[in-house]
Amino acid sequence: MRQYSGPNYSQMQQRPPNSFGGPGGPMGAGSPGPSMMQRPPMQPYVGMRPGMPPAPGGVKRPVDSRIMVNTQPKNKKKKKLADKILPQKVRDLVPESQAYMDLLAFERKLDATIMRKRLDIQEALKRPMKQKKKLRIFISNTFYPAKEPGETEEGTVASWELRVEGRLLDDNKNDPNKVKRKFSSFFKSLVIELDKNLYGPDNHLVEWHRTPTTQETDGFQVKRPGDKNVSCTILLLLDYQPLQFKLDPRLARLLGVHTQTRPVIISALWQYIKTHKLQDSHEREFINCDKYLEQIFACQRMKFAEIPQRLNPLLHPPDPIVINHTISVEGVEQKQTACYDIDVEVDDTLKTQMNNFLLSTASQQEIQSLDNKIHETVDTINQLKTNREFFLSFAKDPQQFIHKWIISQTRDLKTMTDVVGNPEEERRSEFYYQPWAQEAVCRYFYTKVQQKRAELEQALGIRSS
Repeated sequence: MRQYSGPNYSQMQQRPPNSFGGPGGPMGAGSPGPSMMQRPPMQPYVGMRPGMPPAPGGVKRPVDSRIMVNTQPKNKKKKKLADKILPQKVRDLVPESQAYMDLLAFERKLDATIMRKRLDIQEALKRPMKQKKKLRIFISNTFYPAKEPGETEEGTVASWELRVEGRLLDDNKNDPNKVKRKFSSFFKSLVIELDKNLYGPDNHLVEWHRTPTTQETDGFQVKRPGDKNVSCTILLLLDYQPLQFKLDPRLARLLGVHTQTRPVIISALWQYIKTHKLQDSHEREFINCDKYLEQIFACQRMKFAEIPQRLNPLLHPPDPIVINHTISVEGVEQKQTACYDIDVEVDDTLKTQMNNFLLSTASQQEIQSLDNKIHETVDTINQLKTNREFFLSFAKDPQQFIHKWIISQTRDLKTMTDVVGNPEEERRSEFYYQPWAQEAVCRYFYTKVQQKRAELEQALGIRSS
């Protein structure tokens, strides 16, 4: 048998089956306003009272994290859904912003629906999605009579040529973007059985079987010598994906299934067991066979886990498609064609669309770009809200506002310069008339005396006990 590409078919290519700072001003950008007067408590100094010098090795005041903004690499903040929500004060000031919040709620519902549908599609893609279509098979033969040898040409014997080809009866034939499937891709094997009396027991079979390296073709061609009508039988074995099996006749009548995949067969058997309540009421892993199952499986009781193993002897290869055809030699070099339609299963086109939907990133990139714009807009709105509150606080009570702001700036300055104590209070005499001053002086002189004593002992070489 010789494979060929049909003249009327184009060559196809296979394709693989989401602190309150004011605006910059003369006092410095980002300075805290009245609403930032509350500060977290600073760490107390160990072993000292206010106004005392720090002990050696004492704990330093921690540096404010805001000072490190310009010295540490700025990590890109991950955007969250909460960052897109407008503050309540903005919604109170601008009633029209409620429409934006409604759209945000609708977006959350839409995102949840899309995610659920994506999961449904992923589950659906795990299952085989097939649809039945008609495959029209064209079987044609041409007879070539014998030629007498001439002066310039050699003589030939009478012969005939048989061709087997076909195509899917598709509705959209004129779609230029649709890749047509090769005829041989539908079959696992093809056998042409010629008349044994004419061609002998050794030359009457023409076989083609699929191998891992098989190249798909649009048809098959057989050429043999002969000038008599030949009866032939064409056996076509479909290439089922996933594999299908023919059931034992008794089990097929019982389940109403003739040829199907293994999961469908087991599902049909389980449905029969449930319908007839054959599952053991006490030992749920056992099945009590009725008289029909007992005849088929040759046992009265079996476990669920044994079903696949016991099914193996009852599953057979599916029957081939048998076509009886007569190769006629009556017409001289006239092509005689017969057509046959068979049902085949092909991949559902919806599967490709679903797969493309999952792999598509264009829409996700566009959504991400729009999300970034929304986050930037909300950040701008929050900054404008902060500016507005800053200026409103200043306009309401300028004196008190400036006083609180200076106090806040003083705290920041102390943190930035790591100043110990409170210079503003320490420059007043009242600061040293507090109850702790006498004890502080005593401790100071005691520390100095101990320090001088240690230096003197070291100089005289005296070891202290």
